[in-house]
Amino acid sequence: MDRSTRQRDAIRALFTPKGRPLSPKEIQERADREAPGISLATVYRTVKALEELGEIVRVELPGETARYELAGKEHHHHFQCESCGRAFEIHGCPGGLGKLAPPGFQVNRHEITLFGLCSTCARKAG
Repeated sequence: MDRSTRQRDAIRALFTPKGRPLSPKEIQERADREAPGISLATVYRTVKALEELGEIVRVELPGETARYELAGKEHHHHFQCESCGRAFEIHGCPGGLGKLAPPGFQVNRHEITLFGLCSTCARKAG
């Protein structure tokens, strides 16, 4: 990613320490506000380049398109709203999950995803 363009800058600016994981479609919709007409292909190319540079990381949610968030954050997990589909960070970790593995197994890493309704969708549901 040698060249800096308005579109690339608009995409890069979406990833902040307090930002939530974004899907490529969300990235396109938000970046389009600063760089109208941005294509999904440009989003994918830029996301790939930012990932290769180590600026962002992929967030895999079961059965979903990958999301992306700023790299370098402390270990955390995710919540996915079953109504709007947005993903959010859950700060902290219960820890000690290695004890759940069968005897003799070694846990090297883990991912936890909670599912339910985000605060906005929960309010709408009453």
